[in-house]
Amino acid sequence: MQGQQPTAIHPLRGIRVIEMGQNIAGPYASEILATLGADVVKVERPGTGDDARGWGPPFWRETATTFQAMNHGKRSIVLDLKSPEHVRWLRDYATEADVFVQNMRPGALAELGLGPDVLCAANPRLVYCSLSAFGHKGPKHLSPGYEPIVQAYAGLFSVNGAQDGPPARVGMQVLDLGSGVWAALGCIAALFQRASTQRGCVVDTSLFETALGWLQVLLAGFQATGEQPARHRSGNPNVVVFQALPTADGEVLVAAANDRLFAKLARIVGREAWTQDPRYASNALRVQHKAELLAELHTLFRQRSSAVWIDALEQAGIPCSPVQDFEQVMAQPQTQALGIFQTIPGLGLDIVGLPVSFDGHRPPVNSRAPELGEHTQELCKGLR
Repeated sequence: MQGQQPTAIHPLRGIRVIEMGQNIAGPYASEILATLGADVVKVERPGTGDDARGWGPPFWRETATTFQAMNHGKRSIVLDLKSPEHVRWLRDYATEADVFVQNMRPGALAELGLGPDVLCAANPRLVYCSLSAFGHKGPKHLSPGYEPIVQAYAGLFSVNGAQDGPPARVGMQVLDLGSGVWAALGCIAALFQRASTQRGCVVDTSLFETALGWLQVLLAGFQATGEQPARHRSGNPNVVVFQALPTADGEVLVAAANDRLFAKLARIVGREAWTQDPRYASNALRVQHKAELLAELHTLFRQRSSAVWIDALEQAGIPCSPVQDFEQVMAQPQTQALGIFQTIPGLGLDIVGLPVSFDGHRPPVNSRAPELGEHTQELCKGLR
């Protein structure tokens, strides 16, 4: 970043957050708050701390990169929740906090007297945020669950993968990270409400609810038709042409998503007659005759390289993209221009910053993830 940063770069400056989180969802929620300027104190168990510290390889300076990416900008203290003194200290500390974020085993904190009823009674201004696998009520509300379990349970597997292959999981933590975003957004909305009511509230979200939210378009279609959506490795069941096509040296994603763009595509591939073909006269008809249209397009696209097709498609104004791996993504001028990769100070590890800017400036990564219990003596003076 160049030049002086505007004060709005840290809109949550002065907000005090306690995080009792582990793995990804809870830590990501509080990391968002930390990067936006909140003071986040992460409470960890003695000895091993957050399980994600050991989720490697890969490791960076003997700590898993997963932990480094999800916990920068925080302070860490170690508390033994089997000790009544430590639990009492945390309960007292929460009376001065603004936000409490937790994704511990369902019911565990309530058993310790650290549930929302107790902490919010002692601190009515507290925003208490819980992230769980299946939600805060219902027959599975106490069930634990990790990302792939909830992806399978929620139906994400059923719509992911190739049409002629088995159902597959989404290849990244779409529910953990998505739940973290919803939790952070919920906390910020609750803080905004608190400014007028002077009272906090309880914010609940879960991986299962996030999954259903991501599936809302497909579920609306299912409600209307009763039909399970077909899987499409790169395409769209409702739009043709809208998918990856094989080239001489790779694949190109082509989005000729309306009649005007389809006519341009027909001219590029030397099939102007398609614009008069009754099979392809509208998107609905192209969906109906998708198999035969794609068979011809596959044959034509295999005759040229990805670069040649990208150049022709872009000149015609047809949205398109090569199918890229991480190395290619990192090398793209667009990626570099956004400045979204930031180096963690004192650590030398590049991570993705928040995908949001304020007055043209992205909130910076201010500090590395804490060592286990690094700030215990600083914050827990007198605690044995």
